[in-house]
Amino acid sequence: MSYPGGGLRNQLAHVGAEAVRAGLVVGSGGNLSARAPGSDRCWITAAGSWLDRLGPTEFSLIGISRNQLEDGHPHPSSEWRLHTETYRRRPDVNAIVHLHPQVSVLLTALGHDIALMTTDHAYYLREIVTVAFDPPGTLDLAIAAADAVANGANALILRHHGCSVLADSVELAHKRAVNLEEAARATYAALLLSQGRPAQIPAVPAQFLDAVRRDEAQV
Repeated sequence: MSYPGGGLRNQLAHVGAEAVRAGLVVGSGGNLSARAPGSDRCWITAAGSWLDRLGPTEFSLIGISRNQLEDGHPHPSSEWRLHTETYRRRPDVNAIVHLHPQVSVLLTALGHDIALMTTDHAYYLREIVTVAFDPPGTLDLAIAAADAVANGANALILRHHGCSVLADSVELAHKRAVNLEEAARATYAALLLSQGRPAQIPAVPAQFLDAVRRDEAQV
């Protein structure tokens, strides 16, 4: 089945339902956004919305450069600055998926890096960066997150909180979010099997990762 068509809100609703089904977020946690390429406005999930129950009215439209809610829309998620600050720094990004994947957050909280073990992990993620804890919904967190991905990283772990995954399309952001938590689960299993010795966790061969970063490898 090809990825759902329709408008950006329809695609984000698909991500939300699949993310809840995959256990990447529970309840009304997490938030999603997207914009048309080159647009100065983005759709973002509304405050308190459940990601597996998103309809057209569960989204807010925000002016990115002005940080201004468009008239007639519900109040956006408290994390709206996390999205607008990143869009301002990354004009190549058109979709942001912010979830609360438990294993990714757990490993980072314990001081473990998430390993890129498979070709899929390397191809979709390429690099995983982290930021120190700041309270959710704050401008400090939004600025720290935008700074962390300003140089091109597309997978970010917010310590003790969640992840922010970026892409030029909703579909690619979805794929990266799924691969991030799958890489975390693989790293967790490797830590158990290696009795907690991170040095024994295998990563994808360096030459493949280098080729991916040069956009020469395919999976």
